[in-house]
Amino acid sequence: MFKKIIHFSIYNKLLIVVGTLAIVGWGIYNLAHLPLDAVPDITDNQVQIITSSPDLSAQEVERLITYPIEIEMGNIPKVEQIRSISRFGLSVITIVFEENADIYWAREQINQKIQKAKNNIPEGYGNPEMGPISTGLGEIYQYVIYPADGYEDKFDAIELRSIQDWVIKRQLIGIKGVVEVNSSGGYLKQYEVSLDQNKMKAFGITLHEIYDAVANGNANSGGSYIEKENQTYFIRGEGMATNLADLENIVIRGGGVSPVLLKNVATVRIGHAPRFGAVTMNGKGEVVAGQVMMLKGENSMEVTKRVKERIEEIKSTLPEGIVLEPYLDRAKLVDQTTHTVIKNLTEGALIVIFILVLLLGNFRAGLIVASVIPISMLFAVSCMRIFGVSANLMSLGAIDFGLIVDGAVIVVEAILHHLGIQNRSFNLTREQKTQEILNSAAKIRTSAAFGEIIILMVYLPIFFLKGVEGKMFVPMAQTVSFAILGALILSSTYVPMMADVFLRNAVAKEDTLSDKIMNFIYRAYVPVRKMAFQFKYFILAAVLVLFVFSIYMLTRMGSEFIPTLEEGDLALHQILPPGSSIRKGVEVSADLQDILTSKFPEVQKVVTKIGTAEIPTDIMPLEAGDIYVIMKPKSEWTSAKTREEMFDKMEAELNKFPGIMYEFTQPIQMRFNELMT
Repeated sequence: MFKKIIHFSIYNKLLIVVGTLAIVGWGIYNLAHLPLDAVPDITDNQVQIITSSPDLSAQEVERLITYPIEIEMGNIPKVEQIRSISRFGLSVITIVFEENADIYWAREQINQKIQKAKNNIPEGYGNPEMGPISTGLGEIYQYVIYPADGYEDKFDAIELRSIQDWVIKRQLIGIKGVVEVNSSGGYLKQYEVSLDQNKMKAFGITLHEIYDAVANGNANSGGSYIEKENQTYFIRGEGMATNLADLENIVIRGGGVSPVLLKNVATVRIGHAPRFGAVTMNGKGEVVAGQVMMLKGENSMEVTKRVKERIEEIKSTLPEGIVLEPYLDRAKLVDQTTHTVIKNLTEGALIVIFILVLLLGNFRAGLIVASVIPISMLFAVSCMRIFGVSANLMSLGAIDFGLIVDGAVIVVEAILHHLGIQNRSFNLTREQKTQEILNSAAKIRTSAAFGEIIILMVYLPIFFLKGVEGKMFVPMAQTVSFAILGALILSSTYVPMMADVFLRNAVAKEDTLSDKIMNFIYRAYVPVRKMAFQFKYFILAAVLVLFVFSIYMLTRMGSEFIPTLEEGDLALHQILPPGSSIRKGVEVSADLQDILTSKFPEVQKVVTKIGTAEIPTDIMPLEAGDIYVIMKPKSEWTSAKTREEMFDKMEAELNKFPGIMYEFTQPIQMRFNELMT
């Protein structure tokens, strides 16, 4: 079979050239549109159901909200797992589906069940809603807003939150690829009616009357239209309250000398809804944070680029004195990771090319083999995009260029060997050279293909991994397999064709540099081989001892799921004593931020998120908080040289605050740990 393929390739050079150029062009196009990320997303195929009920205890939330919803969800097809968290005022149910289940189909099934579950939840105790169509690593851009110096008195926490919800969030939501903008910190504005029991008794007003009056009096109504003198006049009753005065003048009871207004029996004021979280920054007090969440399956780099462009537009529309400042940008980490991968791949490719040219002893042959590397990579990139594999540290980091060019090296080396033997007898004609290339390549191609297939078989068990392990390592196996498959195709078609075109009819008959290197290695190896045959039992015993010693050392080695990625920024998880209030958390976080910013010049800013956000995709109790420490480039660090050393010094400073526990990690690593546990 391979001989027919090689024969076709050599005698149909134009088709092979066109096919190769098509692979290159297709690969370049897919490379420009390939999703980029730092690491694979290990989130399950899941949907969250979130119910907020601020007045209920954890036990009541479990009994009145969580349990009825879980019962309804139990018979949905393709469900693998249902888990829930019930705490004061909040129920979060996570439904995990099989990986092949379409997420939109799954959400439709859940939506139907939610409608039934609502009938079993007491009225006024919460309205179940599905969480955004995102993943655990969908938090691609995070920012804070706060008043500039001199404007602190003009913008309080309520105003900041209103600007976030009604100005910034609404403009970001419309961006392609953004599924939700989650708000944290500040106070959610609401109008409060404080009743005066004595005045209610004096007027004979009941609570039910006030409730109905406020509900009915705060609405617009339509009254059709009338025609008069060829004109149409629409009739409308505008009763929607727009300020405190409108609410105060709502009529509770008419008739008598004068109507009873809401302000006659109550005080109307601006207040805030109960909150379950707060955000502080740089020890300067509370701020408001926004978290842009990416739609599942989108390209994080492209979405982040759109978000940053829109953020610049939004800044010009904000009130004077409002500062919008990002603190976590996924694109920054992706750029760093991409730079690392490209640097390592480039260095590896250059080393392989140098060794090929040096040891093959033929510059043209070395370039032919080396050209297989980029073309195979472009072929792999195209396959990655077809199969939905993103480019990240795991999928690209395991590529071995030595494996990729293995088949091409064997084919070219066989061609050079046979051409050299024939040329020592007589000079080859053009047709004789072509026939010799065909015969030598076909003879060795089957053996080379067998070796490449064995390499592919090594990766076969990885394809059967499930769960988190599968999400982490299957993309790596896919990418390597794509690259080796591309190299197999190229070494059977492209390489023989290029050898026929570019290799000379006459191969050098004198020893080349590569021959001298190989002869030197051979001369050094021969006595070692003789000694091994002479003392074979001693060699066998030594190998056995080394094997046993290796097993012993393996049992003493530490282990981790994946190597730790250097993200650049740091993160801490602070845990206060159980029962601590949000106010206490804010005070403690301010003190911690002061320590970090004053003692460590490498720290650019520190943002602490306490409790949960408006959409509680990451549920934390009130006494817990995530501290994001945004660092300068590592080359500018002076307090420590490594991340571990920096953690040790930070821990020594923060331990001055008794009763607080810390967990030192990194932003994405922290999210990974939360997803896996």
